[in-house]
Amino acid sequence: MIIAAAQFPSVPGDIEANAARMAALVGEAADRGAGLVAFSELALTHYDLRLIAADPVGMTVTEEDARLAPVREACRTAGIAAVVNAAGRAREGAAGPTISSFVLGPDGALLTRYDKRHLSGEERKLFTPGGADGRFMLGGVRFALATCLDSSFPEVPARAAADGCGVYLASAFHDSAERVERYAELARDSGLQVLLANGTGIGSCGPACGLSGGWLPTGERVAAAAEWSGPAPGDGAELVLSDVRDRITLMADPAIAAIPVKECGEPLVDIRTAAPALLVAKDRHDTRGDFAHLRQGVLQRLLAAQELLPDGLRLQIVEGYRPPALQRRYFEEYVEELRAAFPERQEQRLHQDASRYVSPPEIAPHSAGGAVDLTLVTTDGDEVDMGTPINASPEESNGACYTGAPDLPPAARTHRRVLTAALTAARLVNYPTEWWHWSYGDRYWALATGADHALYGPMELDGE
Repeated sequence: MIIAAAQFPSVPGDIEANAARMAALVGEAADRGAGLVAFSELALTHYDLRLIAADPVGMTVTEEDARLAPVREACRTAGIAAVVNAAGRAREGAAGPTISSFVLGPDGALLTRYDKRHLSGEERKLFTPGGADGRFMLGGVRFALATCLDSSFPEVPARAAADGCGVYLASAFHDSAERVERYAELARDSGLQVLLANGTGIGSCGPACGLSGGWLPTGERVAAAAEWSGPAPGDGAELVLSDVRDRITLMADPAIAAIPVKECGEPLVDIRTAAPALLVAKDRHDTRGDFAHLRQGVLQRLLAAQELLPDGLRLQIVEGYRPPALQRRYFEEYVEELRAAFPERQEQRLHQDASRYVSPPEIAPHSAGGAVDLTLVTTDGDEVDMGTPINASPEESNGACYTGAPDLPPAARTHRRVLTAALTAARLVNYPTEWWHWSYGDRYWALATGADHALYGPMELDGE
């Protein structure tokens, strides 16, 4: 997954103009392969506390504010998320407005709202501090949110790391390169990958310096926008991109196995007879037809997803249920394949790397009947470009099997977005190392959605 920080000079007090510019940058980020774009502190109004204080109703927003509609629509159209930092209208029971990050998902709906917890002296005269940390999951990555002064408190990134976050997203209005450089130390100390969206232009606290960027957990800077020193020709907008695929929560993560299962007892049903509207691949060496079975709830969601596809496209099911013994065999064979290719790797690393492509048998979604491997085809059953063949491994595809892989052909990127939009709307979740793998009710689904337990556990086709 690629994420982007957008750096642009906001128009002071003009929410409509700034929202329109954000919407354009969302589209541009998507065209460059990003799955998320973050904006700087108070980018929706510009960091001008005087203007916000003069019109605390007109200069504050909620997630439903009509002025955010262009950004929501851009997210839906492009299929990516956006972190929009703005003056948030006071929550019910709160003393006043907040400096808030509104995280809009790929469907344009709110994923979460984070209110800045640590305010400067001038900010405290106008805003109320938030009371909770900001967290969300997207593309298999757990993100932490922070705003400017938050990052001066070491406990903020430390809590993020302890919560299992892999990426730290900061919106800020920093005034100096020295302040920006501290994010390298933050990354090293916390072990988090960091993305900073910093402001430009003259604000209430003076000029912001730009220099938005990204840092690896080692502290190495891997992306940097230009430093702002004054108005320049053009609008000064810039995107910096960072690859966070290494921060994806894999099936081998202990957090997955720790999720309890409360088996709901839903049966496995044969897709071919229960849902003839769904196309099932025929090139399977499986005389019992195990592969053509799924839990009833998954099947219902696939039918709903197919109804959401554009004219001319339909789903093709390649594999659903997989018996536990077969899952174990697949996993062990892939571990052996990796061991032969990378003899220097330790067993724990081999187990983790194998889980990018084959789930460990003890938590396998396929063996629970909750996962399906599928693709898009035309209504006549012809294949469309998805970027890689289904079941291409990370090694043989050079990582192009990842759902959010960069440098995909435009047609493949479009088809993946179409598939993702339909299946996400039907409440399935993707395993982001495999664009074709989607699930509902299993442990990975529970982690991705925040459910406190999985609905489906491993079972045999005869129900034992």
